[in-house]
Amino acid sequence: MTVTQASLPRTTAPRCARSSGRTAAQVAMVGVVVYVLVDIVLQFLPPHYSAISEAESNLAVGPFGWIMNLNFVGRMITCIAAVVALSTLGSAGVLQRIGLWLFFIGGLSSGVLAFFPTDILVAGERGLTAESVAGTIHLTVATIGFLAALAGICVLTAWLSRSRVLPRSRAVASVFSVLGVAGILFLGLSSTVFPGLLGLAERVCLLGILGWVFGVCRTVAGLVDDRDVGKTS
Repeated sequence: MTVTQASLPRTTAPRCARSSGRTAAQVAMVGVVVYVLVDIVLQFLPPHYSAISEAESNLAVGPFGWIMNLNFVGRMITCIAAVVALSTLGSAGVLQRIGLWLFFIGGLSSGVLAFFPTDILVAGERGLTAESVAGTIHLTVATIGFLAALAGICVLTAWLSRSRVLPRSRAVASVFSVLGVAGILFLGLSSTVFPGLLGLAERVCLLGILGWVFGVCRTVAGLVDDRDVGKTS
C-alpha cells in the first residue's frame, strides 16, 4: 500500500502538466483566431484605416478604438498562454528559458499598448514618428515588443530543432520564424523607403508571430500522452 501511494504523485503530476499545457495551447489558438477576426472587422469600420499603408495601432484611435485596445490585451493573454503551454514541455534548457522570457516580454508589451494611444500621422509624414508622450511610449513599447517576440520565436525554434520536443512542429515553426524576420526587415524598409507599405509590412510581421503561436500550439494541443513529447537533449 505504501509503495502504491508513493508512486501516484510521480505518475499523476506529469499528466496534470500535460493537461494544463494542452489547455493553455487551446486558449492560445483561440486567442490568435479572435485577434485576427477582430482586426479584420475593425478595418471595415470608421474611420476606415488602410491595412496597406497605415499601422495596425491606428485602429485603436477612433470611435471603435476601445475594441482594438481590448484586442491588444487579448494578444497579451494569447502570448502568455503560449508561454505556459511551452513551459510544460521537456526540461527547461537554456534556449527554452531564454525564448520563453523573450516571448513573454513581447506579449506583455502588447498589453501595455492598450493604455498609450499612438499618434496618427498627418498627410505627407513618412515613417514611424511620434509627437506626444503617449505616442512615444506606444512606439517604443511596440518596437520592443515586436523585437522581443520575434527573437523569442527564433530562439524557441532553435530549441525545437536541437531537441526531441514536438518534432511535428519544427517545420511550421521554422516557416513562420522566417516570415516574421522577413516582416521586421520589410518594416524597417517601409519606415524609410516604402512608407506606403508600412501597414502591410507590420501585418506580415504579425502573421509570422501569430502563425508561429497557432502552429506550435496546435501540436501541443494535440498531444495525447508522454510518447508525443521527447526529452530535450
